[in-house]
Amino acid sequence: MITRASKVLLLAGIALFYTFVVFNNLTDFNSNYQFVRHVLAMDTTFPGNRGMWRAIDAPAIHLIFYWSIIVWECATMVLLWWGAAGLMRALRGRAAFERAKKVPVIALTLSLSMWLVAFLAVGGEWFLMWQSHQWNGQEAAFRNFAVVGIVLLFLIRPETETQP
Repeated sequence: MITRASKVLLLAGIALFYTFVVFNNLTDFNSNYQFVRHVLAMDTTFPGNRGMWRAIDAPAIHLIFYWSIIVWECATMVLLWWGAAGLMRALRGRAAFERAKKVPVIALTLSLSMWLVAFLAVGGEWFLMWQSHQWNGQEAAFRNFAVVGIVLLFLIRPETETQP
C-alpha cells in the first residue's frame, strides 16, 4: 500500500505542477507568450543561419501556438487530477489500482508528448531554439520530460502482493 500511495503522491505532484503552469500562463500571459513569439520568430538564433526561412513573424500564428500549448497543458492537468483521484479511490485494492492506471498513463503520455514534440522537436530543432542564449527552453523541457518519464515508469510497474 505504501508503494501505491507513493505513486498517487507523485502523480498529484505533477498535477500540482501543471496547475501552477496553467495558472501562470493565464495570469501572466505575456511572459510566456514572449517566449513563444521569439522562438517562432527565430530572432535570437545565430545570425545568417540557413534555417531562417522557417521563421514565423505573424502575431496571429504566435497566439495560435501559445493558446494550443495552454489548452494542451489544461487537458493534461485535468487528466492528471482525474487520474490521481481515481488511483486514490482504488488505493486499497491491487487489481482496482492496476485498472485505475489508464487515465494517469494517458495524462503522463500527453505531458511527455508536449515536452518532446512541442518544445524539444518543434521549438528546439525546427525553430532552432537551441541557438538562442535568451530563449532556449530545451533544458527546462528536458528536465520536465525526465521527471514525468520517471513517474510514468514507476506508475506502470505492476502491483504485486509483496510490495510494501
